[in-house]
Amino acid sequence: MSELLLNGATRVYFIVGDPIAQVKSPAGVTEDCHARGHNAFVMPAHVAPADLAAWLAGVSLAKNLDGVIVTVPHKFACFDLCATSSKRAAFLHTVNVMRRNLDGSWHGDMFDGSGFVAALRDNGCQPEGKKVLLVGAGGAGSAIAHALLMAGVSTLAIHDADAQRRTTLLDRLAGLERGSLSHGSADPSGFDIVVNATPVGMQQGDLYPLDVERITPAMFVACVITAPAITPLIAAAREIGCNCMTGAHMFGRVRELMVDFLLGE
Repeated sequence: MSELLLNGATRVYFIVGDPIAQVKSPAGVTEDCHARGHNAFVMPAHVAPADLAAWLAGVSLAKNLDGVIVTVPHKFACFDLCATSSKRAAFLHTVNVMRRNLDGSWHGDMFDGSGFVAALRDNGCQPEGKKVLLVGAGGAGSAIAHALLMAGVSTLAIHDADAQRRTTLLDRLAGLERGSLSHGSADPSGFDIVVNATPVGMQQGDLYPLDVERITPAMFVACVITAPAITPLIAAAREIGCNCMTGAHMFGRVRELMVDFLLGE
């Protein structure tokens, strides 16, 4: 990083979240920007939900701020702060990246889902026709659910500790008229692909977001968490003999899409 250019002409991006120490984007996206000949740096911003709107209004006054990457728990709230968005972000009411419109307002998009599906394929898991249990109906989970249905999964069951959030997502996804949708549980029995899209496993002492004793070796297990690199779920699934995908695999693909978006490519 010490060789990267930093001067008065540097363009600025933020990644905003609460917490923020776990994110990998500041280094990775900065390096990608410089590799493409763009003089820019990504800075972390630890912002509480109650302060998000005021924070964005304040930093938006900086004319060299070109974009914001959004992580938990701000993906739904940042959609409401965007003046415009992509069709998929509008469908999901969530964003994970924002860039400036010509008038200085914000345009949002959501790449967690498309990045997740691309990473699945990279790891030898083809989602077409598969039965999927998705745990987590938050911003990332919503995008992953949408992308899995668009990729042609046959069955998608969604489980979330917040029953209302799960139901809201399922009702929205029903409008796509793709695949069979249902309310899932912590029991992964009978599924081909099992996905953790919750923060469970991020904190020391966390156990599992679902019943790992019912995981079988034929299942493909994926987790969106990037730190720790190997969550308790992934460790347990590997011990059982499952093929797995970590959050780092997903993040690599999502990062590529976010940089394309931020640079207008």
